[in-house]
Amino acid sequence: QVQLMETGGGSVQAGGSLRLSCAVTGTTIVARRMGWFRQVPGQERDGVASLGIGAGSAIYTDSVKGRFAISRDVAKNTLYLQMNSLKPEDIAMYYCAGGQIDPRAYASLQSNDYRYWGQGTQVTVSS
Repeated sequence: QVQLMETGGGSVQAGGSLRLSCAVTGTTIVARRMGWFRQVPGQERDGVASLGIGAGSAIYTDSVKGRFAISRDVAKNTLYLQMNSLKPEDIAMYYCAGGQIDPRAYASLQSNDYRYWGQGTQVTVSS
């Protein structure tokens, strides 16, 4: 059974940092696209960052470029999202997502390109 478990959310002041982790069990994070999404109640789930296959394959939504960094640790089978210079507009539930096994998978911010989802971790930023 594939499971994605996010941790690391919490409440910080504006300008602060958080690092989200997504521990994956039941499958490997290798050879598939991995991503982070976020959702505010009443709104659609939006792509934040994604990793495809190969070096330099990370992409980000414009609002987080230069502030967030996605990475993966293959040995720990874990995906990360380092979030710096947090703003109140970053408040959301953050979800980890994994695509199908595909050694040619490109990064994507489209939720339809992902098969597996975690339960989410809440991020709150106070001004």
